Amino acid sequence: MKMKNKARLICQVSAAAALVLAGNAMADEAFSSDSKWMTGDWGGERTKLIEQGIDIKMDYVGEVGGNLHGGFNDDKTARYADQFGLGAALDLEKLFGWDNTQAKIQLTNRNGENISNDRIGDPRAGTLSSSQEVYGRGHMVRLTQLWIQHQFFDNKLDVKAGYFGEGEDFNTFPCEFQNLAFCGSQVGNWATNIWYNWPVSQAAIRVKYHINDELYAQIGAYNQNPTQLEHGNGFKLSGSGTEGTVLPVELVWSPKVNNLPGEYRVGYYKSTANADDVLKDDNGQDAATTGNPYRVHDSKHGYWFVAQQQLTSHNGDASRGLNIAANATFHDKDTNFIDNYQSLMFVYKGPFDARPKDDVGIGFARIHVNDDVKKNAELTNVANGVSEYDNPLFSPIRETEYNYEINYGFHVTNWLTVRPNLQYVTHPGGVDEVDNALVAGLKIQSVF
Repeated sequence: MKMKNKARLICQVSAAAALVLAGNAMADEAFSSDSKWMTGDWGGERTKLIEQGIDIKMDYVGEVGGNLHGGFNDDKTARYADQFGLGAALDLEKLFGWDNTQAKIQLTNRNGENISNDRIGDPRAGTLSSSQEVYGRGHMVRLTQLWIQHQFFDNKLDVKAGYFGEGEDFNTFPCEFQNLAFCGSQVGNWATNIWYNWPVSQAAIRVKYHINDELYAQIGAYNQNPTQLEHGNGFKLSGSGTEGTVLPVELVWSPKVNNLPGEYRVGYYKSTANADDVLKDDNGQDAATTGNPYRVHDSKHGYWFVAQQQLTSHNGDASRGLNIAANATFHDKDTNFIDNYQSLMFVYKGPFDARPKDDVGIGFARIHVNDDVKKNAELTNVANGVSEYDNPLFSPIRETEYNYEINYGFHVTNWLTVRPNLQYVTHPGGVDEVDNALVAGLKIQSVF
């Protein structure tokens, strides 16, 4: 009798194990909702590559923006922009036995149009933010990452060198919204023409030192080369066209508050390249009035604050709950178009038991144009003898733009998130004469 029970138990365990293995096999198949990748595990070959040190990265972001009401042009339409990514993260310790060493290569390709450009903003002024953050930097393939990274002294010191952008390490921020004012590194959006965010890369080095388990400091040096923004220069690795260096420093604290994660960043940047004054000439007079060239400064600078904190868990599940985040950047008033920006966001992850991986978000942002830029436009209009907004020669007066977004992220599968959203833009481009705009958006994120 005991032998029969034992045999029955073995059969039951074997059957259960077979079911688990079958479930895992199904989870790894292409288009399985439980797979991490749309294309699956390639019959187990993808996992083997990761175990050998090669993690293939393939992803897609697509964004729709449609003007429902208001804006500069109320002729209703929709625009679509997208980005394909292809790359590989390499563990060089597994591949070549190089201890504590990693590398990465990443290509990106952007395409499409932006509703902010041809419906929301006055073409003479544009908008300050963008209702489709994935748009920008040309319809072309770019080398976005090509770097190697090594840790020294029991991983306390971390050095990264190659080609990459500042926003990968400094002033970093997630992208759980569609409006640019709530997505990614914000310094690069407002530090005019010096800090290049994804997908543009620059020759760079970043050195990070871990003071303790919760605190680290880092400093970087990034080649400032405007020619890398030009169409056709997505793979440019030479230094021709270099104007200076961007030097960011940052202190990052990642505490646990009531056992919930948080991250707090404070940083400063300086560009060593020459930068034009936004108002004055070399004699300290208003350049728009005198007609003289604008004064040239030998640098420009700014600083930032970022705070992210999970406030609650959901019925004891720390992967769900309310998260709050805030961003603020401040910039050189002599040389920078935007002098300050602030945003506040709330994201609730797992709002419903039936949809534990979904999220809902709401964000508010303020973008303020430098008062000297406003004064310069006023003086330019006087010098040109125009005063009517409808005159094609009129330079619009720009002050403050406000952006709002509410969205819901449907976690359709482990490799697909669909995020419908509504955005409201007050004074697009900071121009009071432009009607406030209501924009309907849809963001699609997929991992191949």
